[in-house]
Amino acid sequence: MSRSALPRIALLALIWGSAFLWIKLADRGFSAVEVTLARLALGAAVLFAIIRLRRETIPRSRMLWAHIAVAALFANAVPYLLFALAEQHVGSSTAGIINATTPLWTVLLALAVRHQKSVTGWQAAGLVVGFTGAMLIFTPWHTGSGLVSAGGLECLAASASYAVSYIYMDRFLARRGIGAVVLSACQLMVAAVQLAAVLAVTGAPAPQLTVESVAALAVLGIIGTGFAYVLNYQIITSEGATVASTVTYLLPVVAIVLGVLILNETITVTTLAGIALVLAGVALTRRRQRAARGEHLVD
Repeated sequence: MSRSALPRIALLALIWGSAFLWIKLADRGFSAVEVTLARLALGAAVLFAIIRLRRETIPRSRMLWAHIAVAALFANAVPYLLFALAEQHVGSSTAGIINATTPLWTVLLALAVRHQKSVTGWQAAGLVVGFTGAMLIFTPWHTGSGLVSAGGLECLAASASYAVSYIYMDRFLARRGIGAVVLSACQLMVAAVQLAAVLAVTGAPAPQLTVESVAALAVLGIIGTGFAYVLNYQIITSEGATVASTVTYLLPVVAIVLGVLILNETITVTTLAGIALVLAGVALTRRRQRAARGEHLVD
């Protein structure tokens, strides 16, 4: 890892980890659909501006755009909306913690659909450890746990949706010679169209415009959904996927710290133990990739 990699990884972790805070604040002035639509539209605008400056080309294949539409649904539209809905009921730190289970769902789903044909001992151990941690986080034996609720389940569904998108993109979009920024821009644009259709059908109450909610939405869309993609791509290009993927372990930490310090959210010792096990499980499930190829899947 080069000296310049660490501050860039820390910055990316701060941007992505703080997204749950910005969603929580934006939810105070806008509906979940409005938050998601604005986030997608702003992020797409940033990326298309960069594409224009770079003079990169947009794909024209109809089949490719069909695959992009499916990826946009599961990688952007559905999980972004679910997290925005969930944070109306659960804390931002909780959403960040549950989001950390995404790599575990990815391995499990890859095995279920035979995208990955076998599991190593390390991966099996990682799944057991990780999902044990998830049980500690949810503590379903405590009937008063706020996590066993619509909000907690929406976060879990969002994480599973990300897992579906990773497998789908690896099968149908990866290794097609499309730049990551171009692909991300196209996905965000299509997802914005999908959310615009949802908004047209469901409608939304008049937004409660405040400096806080508007600023949070702007940061979430422009920085958290736009520039963050470019920064992540730069880290992958210069340092490799292994180094870039270390940001995965920092996101829940950032979400917890910001949630506690800024929103006065509370985290129990049991929840902290659970997230520690989840991250340990994620590390174990990736051990095979390090040994075999010297790289990780990028989250």
